[in-house]
Amino acid sequence: MRMRNAFVVYRKEALDMFRDRRTLMGIFLFPLLVFPLMSAGLGEVLEKSVQRTKQEATTVMLLGAEHAPQTAARLREAEGISLVPAAADYVRQINEKKLRAAVEFPAGFEEKLRAGADAPKVKVYFYRTELRSETAADRIEELLTRHREGIVVERLSARGLRPALLKPIQVEEQNVAEAQKVGGSKLGRILPYFIILLCVTGALHPAIDLTAGEKERGTMETILCSGVGRGELVLGKFLFVLTTSLITTSVSVLSFIFSLSLAPTYRQEMTRGFQFTLTPQAAGMVFLLVLPLAVMFSGALLALALMAKSYKEAQSYTGYLMLTAIIPAMFSLLPGVELNAKLALIPVINVSLTAKEIFSGNYPWGLLSLVFLSSVVYGALGLFIAFRQFHREEVLFRE
Repeated sequence: MRMRNAFVVYRKEALDMFRDRRTLMGIFLFPLLVFPLMSAGLGEVLEKSVQRTKQEATTVMLLGAEHAPQTAARLREAEGISLVPAAADYVRQINEKKLRAAVEFPAGFEEKLRAGADAPKVKVYFYRTELRSETAADRIEELLTRHREGIVVERLSARGLRPALLKPIQVEEQNVAEAQKVGGSKLGRILPYFIILLCVTGALHPAIDLTAGEKERGTMETILCSGVGRGELVLGKFLFVLTTSLITTSVSVLSFIFSLSLAPTYRQEMTRGFQFTLTPQAAGMVFLLVLPLAVMFSGALLALALMAKSYKEAQSYTGYLMLTAIIPAMFSLLPGVELNAKLALIPVINVSLTAKEIFSGNYPWGLLSLVFLSSVVYGALGLFIAFRQFHREEVLFRE
């Protein structure tokens, strides 16, 4: 195999693909526009929407208010709550989002309070997963909690006791983790997922176009009749697919990090006020781990797409590979899942969890070495499969 011929193929594919607007949009325009819009635009819009929802008055219905005149009076005086007349169809109104919440007081509510009997139960009806309804329920619960605490203070004072007797021990939490590690841990849950997803999507279109696209255009036979060998041909195509995968991933991650600086409110929400800086060491380590993963995906995509007779058929084949990459990549989003020796041997999952550790500022060198070696093996396997496919006549000339 002559590397010079492989680089000739690489250069030819690069010239052809970079003349394609779809390739340029996928590699550069998409990550450079989408992430800033998501972070600076959508993040700010979501934040303002949540704040506006929390500030606006919510409609609440009181059921059995005659049993709790004092408590009902406190709810009427509270800011941000608009009371509506009681009705029997409160459940339907909540489900239709005409009413945000309803509070039901049992019979003899305040008589039981004055008598010091067992605590009467107040029911709060709301629509779970509906933001305005949940906000209304939270407001009601906060008001009732304050009212309950006020009653406790009054009872203790009437007996000459101090409220501090109810809290003989005070617990104060103190965070000992560095701010950089805490912020990295927050973003480290979502960044690995995006990195792996982009690693696949960056290689997807070029892999299909250089295989099934060549068949559909009828240019595959012309290339095979040239003086370039099969191995040199597949190596040149593979190197270009790998290049697009790495460029797309790198540009997207840098765009995402830069976008956080444009939206301070969104950044604070993502990191909960803690700082996050992508250090050169962390970026280099993640790149080394992603490299064999990109090799594996590039080789697998080339092999799958080569089996198809047309571009459309190749899209259906490679779609299954996308699913097998997305599901393991989500392990970084799962709380409590940490990298260990067993998970370090599972492809995609190992890189996802390792990137999460690196962004958090942790470098378990033993596990990092194991992840890198196993990823190299899987990458070599993906490349080997691609080489084998290009040497199979029934695959290259499938009709």
